[in-house]
Amino acid sequence: MTNIDTWPPWVAIIFAGGPFVLELVSIAYSLFLSHRHLDAIKEALKNSRYIYLWGPSLGRRGYIWSLLEMAKITGMIAMPRTYIRIGDLSPIDYENFPPYLKRLLNLHLAMIVGTGVWLITVFIVLKFR
Repeated sequence: MTNIDTWPPWVAIIFAGGPFVLELVSIAYSLFLSHRHLDAIKEALKNSRYIYLWGPSLGRRGYIWSLLEMAKITGMIAMPRTYIRIGDLSPIDYENFPPYLKRLLNLHLAMIVGTGVWLITVFIVLKFR
């Protein structure tokens, strides 16, 4: 592995700053999902306990709560077995969940995981330079 100090400055800046830019894109995408697709998601998950309990207030408590709610819903669709066991997700709702919404939430999950992996890679490269 080469030393990051020998890289051209712009490559090092892009490599080290990339996760933060990707996280800003992920936050913007999460806000987009919460403002444009939250009603369709709530309708698709209407039998789930999480939506039953929090449904009326979803998307109405501010930006930070919108980000947390979309992360929770993304996790429910990405790891359904866990949330079905907990009781937050109805198996019928998961089976009938619209594919276009599933693709949007999987893209959100890919951005979150990609940011984490990239940030860990940057940390390792900078730690062992």
